[in-house]
Amino acid sequence: MEYYVYILFSDKFDKYYIGQTNSLNDRLRKHNNGKVLSTKPYIPYKMVWSCSTPSRQESMQLEKKLKNLKSKVRLKKFIEKYS
Repeated sequence: MEYYVYILFSDKFDKYYIGQTNSLNDRLRKHNNGKVLSTKPYIPYKMVWSCSTPSRQESMQLEKKLKNLKSKVRLKKFIEKYS
């Protein structure tokens, strides 16, 4: 099964969210419908970056690396470079 790592952005709150899933469209819908508690206060979100991986393990590893960037500036540079 294919998995995805994604980065969402809330224009309204200037906030990024990084996650992984096996269904990008469903996951974005859940975020924007307030079904995810950690992102609910900051909706709406738009998808600004995503990539597929062949396994959940690889998705989780990439998600962790992206979360370790820990800076909006570094995350923006990553998105610009790999979009």
